[in-house]
Amino acid sequence: MPQPTTRARPTGCPGYSEALPRKPESVGRARRLVRVALAAWSLDELADDGALIVSELVSNAVRHARSRSLRVTVIRPESVRVRIGVVDKSKRLPEVREPREGAESGRGLALVGALAKDWGTDRLPWGKRVWAELHGEGRG
Repeated sequence: MPQPTTRARPTGCPGYSEALPRKPESVGRARRLVRVALAAWSLDELADDGALIVSELVSNAVRHARSRSLRVTVIRPESVRVRIGVVDKSKRLPEVREPREGAESGRGLALVGALAKDWGTDRLPWGKRVWAELHGEGRG
């Protein structure tokens, strides 16, 4: 299993990034990556929300993107601000929907919006990045 990589971004903020296959089992690996990054930055209080957010974003990419892989990124632009992103090669933008009663799906982005301080989509020349930000108290 490939290990996540840590690297300084051109802006100087630390980050973790991992390419994953577009398969349902990648959700668990993405959650672990988020938990590792948050623990390294002493932002453990964000771990549960971060894991749930990345689960929803990766699940959406697995379900809707058409590429063989996706990339999960976790960056820390400020000491207590974390941005979790999922990059895929689909140019189709995500839509927040009202789930039908009894539906087993369709609530993911509404949940992301409820948990995140902010969220959005960046269009890329070859796809998109869907991201969500969390703000913590921090101890480090």
